[in-house]
Amino acid sequence: MDQAESSPLGSQPDPRQRRVHGNEPLRPSGEPLHPSDADARLVHPVVVGYDGSPSSRNALAYAAGVSRRLSRPLVIVHVTPGVYCEPLTGQVIGAPRARAETESWVRAELAEVCDCREVEVRVIMRHGNAARELSSAAEELSADALVIGAPRQKWHQVAGSVPGWLARHARCPVIVVP
Repeated sequence: MDQAESSPLGSQPDPRQRRVHGNEPLRPSGEPLHPSDADARLVHPVVVGYDGSPSSRNALAYAAGVSRRLSRPLVIVHVTPGVYCEPLTGQVIGAPRARAETESWVRAELAEVCDCREVEVRVIMRHGNAARELSSAAEELSADALVIGAPRQKWHQVAGSVPGWLARHARCPVIVVP
C-alpha cells in the first residue's frame, strides 16, 4: 500500500478528510464516505436463509441474536424455486406467494422466535437455487455472516446440501445452526 492510501493508526482522525457538521467524513471529491440511502444503512448485515423448516427457524433466532449483539442489520432471504408447469396439462405447480404475503409471514415468524425491536430487519425474496441465491445475496450485501439451518434429511449426507455448498463457495463466514 503506498503512502497516499495508508489509513491512520488507531483512533487518530485522517487529516485528509474534511468534515461536514463536525461528524461526517468526506472523500477528496466532496462526497460523503457513508451514503445515506436505504441500502447504505445495510452495511455488513447478518444474512439468514429462511424457508419455514424447524432448523431454519432456529437459524432465524440465532441470526437475530448475532445481529443484535453486533449492532448489524438482519437480512432474511427467502428463496423459492421457480414456477413449474405440468407439461401435459399446463397446471401450474409451485406458484410463488405474493411478496407482501410472504414478507408478513416471515416477519410474523421472526416475532415468534425473538424480540427484534432494536434490530433493523429487511426481507428479500429470491427465486432459483437456494444455495446460489443465498451466496449471491450475502456477497451483494457484503455480509458479516450467513446463517442457515442444518438439513434434517439423510439423503443430504449423500447428495450434498445447501450448507455444504455454501461452506465451500460463500465469500463470508457460514454458520450452520442445528
